[in-house]
Amino acid sequence: MREAHVARPEFIRAVQDEMSGIVEKPLPWTTRAVANPWLRKAFLLVVLAVAWEIYATVLNNPLLVPRFSETMRAFYETAANGTLPARAWVSIRVLLIGYVAGMLAAAALAAFASSSRIGRDLLETLTAMFNPLPAIALLPLAMIWFGLGNGSLVFVLIHSVLWPVALNTHSGFLSVSSTMRMVGRNYGLTGVRLIWKILIPAAFPNILSGLKIGWAFAWRTLIAAELVFGATAGSGGLGWFIYENKNQLEIPNVFAGLFSVILIGLLVENLLFRNIESRTIRRWGMHA
Repeated sequence: MREAHVARPEFIRAVQDEMSGIVEKPLPWTTRAVANPWLRKAFLLVVLAVAWEIYATVLNNPLLVPRFSETMRAFYETAANGTLPARAWVSIRVLLIGYVAGMLAAAALAAFASSSRIGRDLLETLTAMFNPLPAIALLPLAMIWFGLGNGSLVFVLIHSVLWPVALNTHSGFLSVSSTMRMVGRNYGLTGVRLIWKILIPAAFPNILSGLKIGWAFAWRTLIAAELVFGATAGSGGLGWFIYENKNQLEIPNVFAGLFSVILIGLLVENLLFRNIESRTIRRWGMHA
């Protein structure tokens, strides 16, 4: 049997001395900047803002497109006097009520679908019927049923959230392998406990995707519904702020309201959902 070759101590010291002389050279700042996704996105936003400013200046028609600087001035003034934060909070408060209610309804429907064939048939039938129906199309009926108030808004928000969350959750449950289900049953897990401890963690990427889609649908549905409520009830959140300033031809304020809608959407997507994804899917090694 051949003996293993062992390096002599003087050769080990020579290699260590040679490696100790290696100095790491930092990457150029341009390379590090390009590798940073936040800096790349910030650069794109700056380019878009400059293009907006140039186009509005050349057009020279504030009633059509105000300059970016005018929009930012209007945004700062309405934010400083408390008007824009107050309207934004009205929208966010109604959105949270509808979003949570829709999420709970979707969870119950997906759990029922995963536990029985009748539940699966019910989810597939209701989804085929109501998922293609725009939530804003239900607003006239909601106004008849619930009157001019937050009840109608919550109703259309539940419709916006329910179907994408239920569909993605059910799809995630179906993708869980039978092996994992058998492991859960071997530990005595059935019903709600099996769903909570086995199905939800295994299907969480699909569930999170459904929550993100439901949030996007709910946010744009809310703003559109508030524009209609602004014409009827004379109150509301950011949608009413946009509608009111449009009637007064305060176009920079209209763009400031639209900018607030975009800003809130970016914050929720990049801070809330991305943070949840990094703490769950990426940490669990489930990210593709």
